[in-house]
Amino acid sequence: MEKRNRTQLVFGLLLILAAGWLIATRINPNLANILHLTFEWPMWVMLAGAALLVIGLLVGAPDMAVPACIVAGVGGILYYQNATGNWESWSYMWTLIPGFVGIGQILSGIIGGNFVANLREGLKLLVVCAIMFTIFATIFNAWTIFGSFSAYVPIGLLFILGIWLIVRGIIRHK
Repeated sequence: MEKRNRTQLVFGLLLILAAGWLIATRINPNLANILHLTFEWPMWVMLAGAALLVIGLLVGAPDMAVPACIVAGVGGILYYQNATGNWESWSYMWTLIPGFVGIGQILSGIIGGNFVANLREGLKLLVVCAIMFTIFATIFNAWTIFGSFSAYVPIGLLFILGIWLIVRGIIRHK
């Protein structure tokens, strides 16, 4: 499939998803309460990221998905911080930015880039992001939201990372 056709396909799917959500919330208004989003200033940052993605789709530049994901992701962090007042969470939340780049690379591959290479690089960045987030969130006691189980979260994440490394090694040998 050509790059232009993939761009139109993804843009069409985004429009269908948006229309489906709007129809579902009109039929069942309680469905809109699940997300409970309020339009505050960080939403403008997330909308700027969405606008970058749409511009990239319209001009046929799939690599615009990377900056779009970074901007939208930072907007999501700011939305969380604004909603909870947990501004000190930036001390470990910044480690999510390489993950936003990874998501952007994967999305770029889906839209029209080299899918396999972008998927590989995007997944690497997501793993680096998860490792950095685990380390910094542990240092800054971010796991307290899990209550009495907070001490087990980093251990569980290390376990998942170990499984991922084993599976990756097995797949590489084949």
